[in-house]
Amino acid sequence: MAKTSILVLTKNDAQGIDACLQAVYSQKHVDPFEVIIVDSGSTDGTLDVLRRFPVRLEQIPGETFHHARTRNFAASHATGEILIFLSQDAVPASDRWLSTMISNFVDPRVGAVYGRQLPKTGSSLERQDALDAVYGDQRIVKDPAHRNGFGYRFYHFSDVNAAIRRSVWQAMPFPEELKVFEDLGIAKLILDSGWKIVYEPGATVLHSHQHTTIGLLKRYFDIGYTLKLLKIWDAPGTKKSMLQDIGRLLQRKVKRGSSDNRAGKLAGEGIRQDIAKSIGMFLGLNQGCLPLALKRRLSAFRIFE
Repeated sequence: MAKTSILVLTKNDAQGIDACLQAVYSQKHVDPFEVIIVDSGSTDGTLDVLRRFPVRLEQIPGETFHHARTRNFAASHATGEILIFLSQDAVPASDRWLSTMISNFVDPRVGAVYGRQLPKTGSSLERQDALDAVYGDQRIVKDPAHRNGFGYRFYHFSDVNAAIRRSVWQAMPFPEELKVFEDLGIAKLILDSGWKIVYEPGATVLHSHQHTTIGLLKRYFDIGYTLKLLKIWDAPGTKKSMLQDIGRLLQRKVKRGSSDNRAGKLAGEGIRQDIAKSIGMFLGLNQGCLPLALKRRLSAFRIFE
């Protein structure tokens, strides 16, 4: 049995998956591992790239892709004791990414681990600040017995770059009733069941997306909806810590904008995007007051269709 299984979902990102797999197969100080790819209908050069690596390829029709269900499908084909979930465009930043990630499972009470995400070159100011807010350089152990002080970060978890103990996943698979933010859903299940989750900054990947202002408003509408649905918004410290971070990030951008014209332009865009995110989250948290037609237009991931 392979000790570790690395699971990657792909579609039409030949360049991203090439960089990802090159970094994966360059890992050192680890036992043999398997890589399972689930492709959901790529039509570019992604499949050609995959054939250059010793991966196990599973293919599904594009219309059947589902964030939670497809990850569960990938995990069901794995033989490893530790399941590594990695996005196709997340590139491990060192050859010790994997060894650092799995070293945390020496503690038998650790159910899951997630690693740091650093923005790629050219990412927006909004993405740089957003990633910096939740992916610091200090290792964190989230223990349900001692949750004070974490605020909204207590349930934060990202399967862009994460590992889950196989026995934990078998008991608590990704919740398929969620159309998106399945990682938030499984983190809540794991922590509420008494398992620890570790944030490991040494297991770093380069990963970031470019979002439009409207795209961010819609994305955060779905985040607000999900936080309310999972009853995380009303958990101790969530509201206060999130509002504090929103204020801190806005202040940082205002301060940057006073340095020169170019910085001012970037800061202005970042401020607009932060405001859009706040509006989107507020609307998502209060979506019960909105008509269905409007909710459908506001949802980035078609939650209400």
